Amino acid sequence: MKLVSAIIKPFKLQEVREALVDAGIEGLTITEVKGYGRQKGHTEMYRGAEYSVDTLPKIKLEILVEEEKVATVTDVITKTANTGKIGDGKIFISSIDDVIRIRTGETGSDAI
Repeated sequence: MKLVSAIIKPFKLQEVREALVDAGIEGLTITEVKGYGRQKGHTEMYRGAEYSVDTLPKIKLEILVEEEKVATVTDVITKTANTGKIGDGKIFISSIDDVIRIRTGETGSDAI
């Protein structure tokens, strides 16, 4: 099993979620996060004064899938979240040793 974690722009969330559902991916966790990468934030104007915003709002998606579905998930996210501009995000893939469904006690792939 693999955990696919993706950091995307907030306005892309609905489009990415719908594309994942269309691809047969059933569950995901969504978290509102803040951070920065190479763009190191940005400057904004407020009431005539310029100020620096060091962290940018992003959305973190976490999707637990069997290894066979990792390529599908990453392809869907890459194609759907891409704007071609800096700050589109990143995808991280981690190995998961085991999963336990709390309600039923199911483990492994049955718990997904």
